[in-house]
Amino acid sequence: MADYELLYWSAPFRGQFIRAVLAFAGKTWTEGGDTKIARLMEGPVKDMPVPFMGPPVLIDHMASVALAEMPAIILYLGETLDLMPDTPELRAMTIKIVNDANDVIDEITLNGGDHMWTEKRWQEFMPRLAKWMSIWEDTGRRNGLDKDAGHILGGRAPGIADVITATLWTTMTERFSKIRDLFEETAPMTAALCQRVSALPPLIKLAETARKDYGQAYAGGQIGASMAKILND
Repeated sequence: MADYELLYWSAPFRGQFIRAVLAFAGKTWTEGGDTKIARLMEGPVKDMPVPFMGPPVLIDHMASVALAEMPAIILYLGETLDLMPDTPELRAMTIKIVNDANDVIDEITLNGGDHMWTEKRWQEFMPRLAKWMSIWEDTGRRNGLDKDAGHILGGRAPGIADVITATLWTTMTERFSKIRDLFEETAPMTAALCQRVSALPPLIKLAETARKDYGQAYAGGQIGASMAKILND
């Protein structure tokens, strides 16, 4: 039996952070699939493994634990798999980066598709996205990151904060050329870190699986289509 079951749509987006941490930790998981997710969401809350409004949901079979919400799941995995840093400050900063990543993907999908991307919206949003990128860049700078070495929160080895960072920016920059160009210009040290972390064997394998399973998809529905149209040259 696999270590975990992940309930998330057939797309990278929010679920990819959980997949990346599980892969980084060498854990196995199955995915319940879109049909199971839709059935749970349409049914009564009492039948859910954990009360939730939308995926991701992670089920830890060995511990009989089910959790929803991406940051909560990442915290749980970090704590139970001994992946969190040693100090309270660094643990808090790790979760801060997780929550920042969650905010960025909400914004890049215009709050899950409240609106669709247009060229005008993109031009207006670019300065804000660049500021988000600069937040990562300066966080790394303050912790000794440079283009050739280092990690987003310092330390000798990549941790959850680095995996989340690489998953956030690499997943987007591989699919949207305008984001890639802005990222490389605005946050070159973070871009180099993302390349190093993404070159770890389990994350290479995960990215290959994502390309095979999801192609160039990032998010679903009309918002995903508008992103593909507007955010590529």
